[in-house]
Amino acid sequence: MALGDYPVRASIGVTDIRRAVGFYEGVLGLVPESEGPSAGIEGGARFYRAGQGTMLNVFETPAAGGTASTVATFYVDDIEAIVHGISRAGGEFARYDGFGQDEHGIGPRAGGGRIAWIADPDGNTIAIESDH
Repeated sequence: MALGDYPVRASIGVTDIRRAVGFYEGVLGLVPESEGPSAGIEGGARFYRAGQGTMLNVFETPAAGGTASTVATFYVDDIEAIVHGISRAGGEFARYDGFGQDEHGIGPRAGGGRIAWIADPDGNTIAIESDH
């Protein structure tokens, strides 16, 4: 029995679920499948279904703290369309010196493909990647 045989879900801690909902739903366009309590906070967690049966859990916790390293990655077919849509919804993609990103924040990914990064209101970094 190996842990790698089981599904995994990304969970992202935030300091304010209402502010986070504005980002994850309003900017990223995710649709909540359900909500529940978190650390005694009624309605403090949102569960977003993503592709291929995966799930993203965003939950309020006093232990939340932003991280500059990537906490979740979405693998997409058309990175330009996704990035442009998120930008139109008010999202601002990170720019890093020396990464060769274009004016939209899309750059080459190590090993091939392309990548862009965006941070939620707590500074948690989300990556958008494409093999094209």
